[in-house]
Amino acid sequence: MRFISTRGGERDISSSQAIINGISKDGGLYVPESFPNLFEKLKVKSTATYEELALEVLKVYFTDFNIEELKTAISNAYTNRFKVVENHNFLELYHGPTSAFKDAALLFLPQVMKLAKDKLNINEEIVILAATSGDTGKAALEGFKDVEGFKVMVYYPKDGVSPVQEMQMVTQEGNNVRVVGINGNFDDAQKGVKELFGDKTFKEDLREKNFILSSANSINIGRLIPQIIYYFYGYFQLVNKQQIEKGQKINIVVPTGNFGNILAAYYAREMGLPIAKFICASNENNVLSDFFNKGVYDKRRELILTESPSMDILVSSNLERLLFEASGRDCKEIKNLMEELNSKGIYKVSEKIKNNLKDFYGNYAETEEVYKAIKELYNKEGYLIDTHTAVAYVVLNKYISDTKDNTPYLIASTASPYKFPRSILKALDLELDKANDFKVINKLYDYSKITIPNNLIDLDKKEIIHNFTSEVNELKTSLLDFLGDSNG
Repeated sequence: MRFISTRGGERDISSSQAIINGISKDGGLYVPESFPNLFEKLKVKSTATYEELALEVLKVYFTDFNIEELKTAISNAYTNRFKVVENHNFLELYHGPTSAFKDAALLFLPQVMKLAKDKLNINEEIVILAATSGDTGKAALEGFKDVEGFKVMVYYPKDGVSPVQEMQMVTQEGNNVRVVGINGNFDDAQKGVKELFGDKTFKEDLREKNFILSSANSINIGRLIPQIIYYFYGYFQLVNKQQIEKGQKINIVVPTGNFGNILAAYYAREMGLPIAKFICASNENNVLSDFFNKGVYDKRRELILTESPSMDILVSSNLERLLFEASGRDCKEIKNLMEELNSKGIYKVSEKIKNNLKDFYGNYAETEEVYKAIKELYNKEGYLIDTHTAVAYVVLNKYISDTKDNTPYLIASTASPYKFPRSILKALDLELDKANDFKVINKLYDYSKITIPNNLIDLDKKEIIHNFTSEVNELKTSLLDFLGDSNG
């Protein structure tokens, strides 16, 4: 398997090189040259474990590595550290060390990156840069902490994540990690990181100092491909529970901001998984739902800070990969659209692209709808979901109401309710005192008796290690400070 750039500047790239580079030299994103049809092969293995399915999916893309290397990487990533549970048609993707869906991909990424570094005989230290809207950062820090040959720099919007998310990051241990809060929003952080990747002189200077930049965001193909496994596993869980028949189509519902998780579902369909519709759920930052309804992507709007902060994003990086497929893999067209977005903040897609996106339904949920959904589901079924998953649940119900489509569905449940305890208590109409979020966690437990994830217990008693902040235009300085400090 080889990889190519969505913007045409690179072709015939090995999986190792694509994983290490993170982003293509032309600013585009790496995509596989083709999508192997795996469903026919895997449908006889519907009772396979998550790890067994992971091997089947990963080995067709990451062909630089032999089966034993991949097996070891999968075992190191997932054994006793991560599991997926299908519950009430919700695919719970948050049973990992940071209680969010990013864990599955970001536990595997360090393992495969280590392999890639060895394959390519890279002696320099690899510096992982990540912009986070709350979850990627902690998952990257957790995955890469104390991994030899790697350093991790995470930028997060200082006032744009939940107190629990912030505390998870700023208390992160590890001698090779740093967390910096920026005075801006997630889009500012993501743009700043992309600019660092695009600064050739800066990258050459770093190489002279023995550092290479790479990415842990889902722009990295090594982070995106492992997310495909969710949907094969979730589908087979529905088959095993006799909720659907093997081969029957389902709809996939995903709450998304940066578009990586729903793109992974699309890639699963390209590999033969029977998916009918992709229901793309946004919060009040509804740039994606506007796009799927109008064919116009317009980021020229105020970013709204919502109760689902991991989705407070106006530039959905991974949409570029979907447009690449919908355009018939027309690199020139994609390059032009991305340049328009960069220069004007808006682009309009062709009728061809629009027609090829007919299986995507976009809609959004407002805060009051999110609260209502959490409360109703809990009161009716005793099942508790977080604010992001509630966005998906609201949008699914809007879709069913709009279309009368009763196809079986699977909802990606992306975070533990305990990561956003204040919002959940508010939704359940429980009194909120002025206590901090960590006392609120205990109050939510007293009410629901749902087990608190281990990684959140006594989180507030941990020492704050990362007290760093930066202006948006000073990310380079803060990175050099970190690399200088860590070099002694």
